[in-house]
Amino acid sequence: MPKINAATVAEHRAQQRAALIRAAVDILVEQGATAVTPAAVGARAGLARSSFYQYFPSGAALLAAVVEESFTAADAALARALDTVSDPADRVDAFVRTEIRLAAEGMHRPAAALMRAELPRECRDRVHELHLVHYAPLQSAIAALSPAHPQLTAQLVGGLLQAAMTAVEHGADPEEVADRALHLVRHGLD
Repeated sequence: MPKINAATVAEHRAQQRAALIRAAVDILVEQGATAVTPAAVGARAGLARSSFYQYFPSGAALLAAVVEESFTAADAALARALDTVSDPADRVDAFVRTEIRLAAEGMHRPAAALMRAELPRECRDRVHELHLVHYAPLQSAIAALSPAHPQLTAQLVGGLLQAAMTAVEHGADPEEVADRALHLVRHGLD
């Protein structure tokens, strides 16, 4: 019988599942989606390949879990940041600052790697769907500010935000990047 490193079997299983997901994220970011195999993920997590199948029926199911968990964590952080902010301009600021902070913490690594990966269509569609849901608060705040073209403006701000997150992921100071990005966004929304 395998050794259980938690107070309960349920906690142990949750820890093992989380270890598999962390291992999958690391492999995904380092080597791409095709390298996320049950054998590679199990080895990285310190589990036998056969143990992998106790948690996920396939590598594709594991990638689906990575997709869901990466967006769930980012959405929760964003919801906390926006929870007490009602003014649309302040919501844009909170959104931008939160996204840049999440980038600095590496939370966008899995989603970015998945967007570049050759995934099965249903997985790609789900990444796209979750991405749209994630950016909905930004689009809503921009629309409330009544720019002439809210959808185009939201796409342009999203592009600026992607560039800002990339700069942070490559070592730029998150506060400096957030301040500069917000300066550009505020002037663009005038």
